[in-house]
Amino acid sequence: MASPEQPRRREGADLSEAAHLGAQPTETGTLVLDDIGADPFEEDVEHQQKGKFGILFYLSVVWLAIVVFCAIFAGLLPLPDPIETNMVNRHASPFTNGTLLGADSLGRDIFSRLVHGARVSVTISVAAVLTGTIIGGLLGLAAGYLRGKFEGIIMFGVNVLLAFPGLILLLTLVAFLGQNLPAVTAAVAFLSIPTYTRVSRATTLAVSQREFVLAAKAMGAKRWRILLREIAPNVMLPVTAFGLIALGTVIILEGSLAFLGLSVQPPTPTWGMMINEGRGEIRNGIYHLTVTPALVLFFTVFSLNYVGDSLRNRFDVREAQI
Repeated sequence: MASPEQPRRREGADLSEAAHLGAQPTETGTLVLDDIGADPFEEDVEHQQKGKFGILFYLSVVWLAIVVFCAIFAGLLPLPDPIETNMVNRHASPFTNGTLLGADSLGRDIFSRLVHGARVSVTISVAAVLTGTIIGGLLGLAAGYLRGKFEGIIMFGVNVLLAFPGLILLLTLVAFLGQNLPAVTAAVAFLSIPTYTRVSRATTLAVSQREFVLAAKAMGAKRWRILLREIAPNVMLPVTAFGLIALGTVIILEGSLAFLGLSVQPPTPTWGMMINEGRGEIRNGIYHLTVTPALVLFFTVFSLNYVGDSLRNRFDVREAQI
């Protein structure tokens, strides 16, 4: 015969199990489950792992630091002249004839040309992204907050520019401005402005409806004070995160121009130009002339994309709908 204590014990066990599942006690002593499908263990693991960087992130940062170092101090490093020809070393394999990564069809040291080529890629990409971020960010910020005719004019121009095929527009600009470092940088920067404008405008539209902005309006704050002190700081982080990811795209864009022979002219080395110069030797079984700069380009773009995505996730930056 069951004792009166057994139902009580069973009821207490049920309450303990329900509490373990995330139920909340009420005044009557009953428990109500907030989310039966939730797994507290999984949520705890996700909370612990959020914001942590993996080994791949730090490897990417180290690689990018090396590329930037080479771009800044290429002229000071004890390396062979990247444009000096030496037919004795023609098509030298890696680690032969005193070379680290071999020599190209004119006997020029590939490692030295890669280091000096980083200067062109980094200069164009950083300058273009900074220009696009500043100009496009300000235009999008003003358009998203001021609205009205100003927004209509800005977005009409943005849509017109985005309607053109990007590469064709870039080729046209380079042909008009010239094939030198400032001209290529200006062309790539101009092409990137519409994208930053749309990202900045979309973020501004979302931030403008936040409580602290509405509170500032209710307190009688001036329009420009709200724009610069309340909205702009919150728009800056998403636009910056987008710009970091866009660096990889700009490097590929410059490499495409160089591959087509429309970037900085020889003998100045660029990664895209090195790939183009070595592709003719692939049929002869000489692969390192093309594979080496292609791998450097790949690792650089991959590192930029990975670091950008990691930072965006770390700071919980969500892309607004455009």
